[in-house]
Amino acid sequence: MSRKVLLDQYILSHISPEEDYLRELDRETHQKVLHPRMLSGHLQGQILSMISCMIKPKCILEIGTFTGYSAMCLAKGLAEGGKLHTIEIDDELETPAKKYFLKSGMSDRIVQHFGDARQIIPTLKKTFDLIFIDADKRDYCDYYKLVFSKIPVGGFLLADNVLWGGKVVDLDSAAEEQTRGILAFNDLVQNDHRVINVILPVRDGIMVVQKIAE
Repeated sequence: MSRKVLLDQYILSHISPEEDYLRELDRETHQKVLHPRMLSGHLQGQILSMISCMIKPKCILEIGTFTGYSAMCLAKGLAEGGKLHTIEIDDELETPAKKYFLKSGMSDRIVQHFGDARQIIPTLKKTFDLIFIDADKRDYCDYYKLVFSKIPVGGFLLADNVLWGGKVVDLDSAAEEQTRGILAFNDLVQNDHRVINVILPVRDGIMVVQKIAE
């Protein structure tokens, strides 16, 4: 067994246990849904939950629901009376997500939207203390530009897959559309004087961004 596998097992054995409804959703996603690796999973889910609990947001926006794992993790940190709005382009995923939102007891805190996030975001007349982007990598820059004015100064944005399987440093992959999207997004954030940012090298990389100026 490789050192990396051993370390991964060690890490998972030293974080808070996964709730039953999240474990069930993970299993069902792997059994019934295409591309199950898109699910956040236990480690990333715990990180999202902890960040959300530290911020205690009144309103969260998630771009890319998939089967709902990350939405439930983020919703744990909502302030009393808070809401999480989550956008998914594939309406066939509505049923599994809704099923587990009900199981978790969070259905009253989670609002589902279906369609192209680039069209839905402008219709949301809200500010969001925390935003999580985990959707089409080609559109990350568009999402960032669309949501920026909806984040108050001091608010946070998280973006998943910013290391893109290591392709961000692989010149042979730089021509791929998804890779180009991630590279452009990372550069956009890095050169934005209105934010401070850091990449967490967890799974496929999470960019943590805090807005410090309009």
